[in-house]
Amino acid sequence: QVQLVESGGGLVQAGGSLRLSCAASRRTISRYDMGWFRQAPGKEREFVAAMALNSDRTYYADSVKGRFTISRDNAKNTVYLQMNSLKPEDTAVYYCAANPRGTWLQDAEYEYWGQGTQVTVSS
Repeated sequence: QVQLVESGGGLVQAGGSLRLSCAASRRTISRYDMGWFRQAPGKEREFVAAMALNSDRTYYADSVKGRFTISRDNAKNTVYLQMNSLKPEDTAVYYCAANPRGTWLQDAEYEYWGQGTQVTVSS
């Protein structure tokens, strides 16, 4: 099975940027659609963005559209989430996920998960 490890989280002021990385091992991610989710304290995990295995399709939650960009480098076996114009409401643990069996939007559809990385946006 594929192992996913997120990195790049941290503390940033509102309006700032961060780039999250999701490095995969044991299997190549080139065979998987990939997604990013986030979970804020006291809230359910929610969809953020997803990308098809050959990068020809992407989808974003309305709350991040125009500010976040998902990308992938299959040669490096890594998926990225570029986050710009960050807002305090973006504060959450961000998770990388792989291989959705059905819809990209539901976390239950994804087979593999990373451990998450904390993003905190101060006002």
